[in-house]
Amino acid sequence: MEFPIKELPAIMQGPRVERRRVLVGGSAFWGTMVESGSDAGKLRLDDGRMLDAGSATYLPPVSPGKIIAVHIAYSSRSMETRNKPKPTETPTYFTKPPTSLNGHGGQILKPADCTYLNYEGEYAVVIGRTCRNVLPDEAWDFIEGFCPALDMGLQDFRDTDQGSMLRVKGADTLLPIGPGIVRGVDIFDQTLTTYVNGHVVQQAHIGEETIWGPHYVIADIARHITLEAGDVICMGTPCHSRSISPGDHVECEITGLGKVGGTVAAIDPPRASALGVGHQPTDTPEVRRVALGFDERVPGRFKENLAKAKATS
Repeated sequence: MEFPIKELPAIMQGPRVERRRVLVGGSAFWGTMVESGSDAGKLRLDDGRMLDAGSATYLPPVSPGKIIAVHIAYSSRSMETRNKPKPTETPTYFTKPPTSLNGHGGQILKPADCTYLNYEGEYAVVIGRTCRNVLPDEAWDFIEGFCPALDMGLQDFRDTDQGSMLRVKGADTLLPIGPGIVRGVDIFDQTLTTYVNGHVVQQAHIGEETIWGPHYVIADIARHITLEAGDVICMGTPCHSRSISPGDHVECEITGLGKVGGTVAAIDPPRASALGVGHQPTDTPEVRRVALGFDERVPGRFKENLAKAKATS
């Protein structure tokens, strides 16, 4: 981990606090999860009402001006894709439009002319206040909290958008995030697990596999780009990102943070595609290299579990 933390920063010290945003009666409301007592597990809205958290309709708990994502930040992902524990000397990034946001429990849309929709379980960092020209040790003070996230990708556009990842990672609904923003949890002491139809297809202890922590990434980005309150940074995924199909249910669970999920739904191809507008989805060796990955470089149980998941879809 670059720039190891010297002491646990305030954002990761307890007590745990989780804020969620829900839709009630057609209006959006913020609330705080009750952590103890007889109402533990319920959501207390800011107006005092109590909701059953399990049956609530969730909205993304963020309203970012920009979303920035790290290409590779886990050693297992680097080993799978690059066959080395560190992909590059320093991190590289891409951006996702805010319109890619999706709430917990939403539909993840897969156009009928696309073949490869890959899951990537991640945690996201939410910026709490304007941040520019900071040191890694200072960056922690600019974090509002952490969220589970699914950085889904239409890999069919790898050939044309590999540099920008615009359509690969930026299409509508491709970033389920939430259900809440959490603070008071040591992110490096948590385990990330991705499920497809209830089967474990990704798993990593965040502290053991992290190459660049969020403090390093924030300090790096903020050298040249001002980060503002609400901005989101997606912190990469471990090995075994693979394609799933309409009807599949995908979830990313992070101990201490919670679980975000969504179900893949098929939609018609865009109308303009029928007229030949723009670069069409492709199925090439480069596309398949990323979408199908390298099974020989990942734990066999992930491959076996994904086969079980597909058999039940």
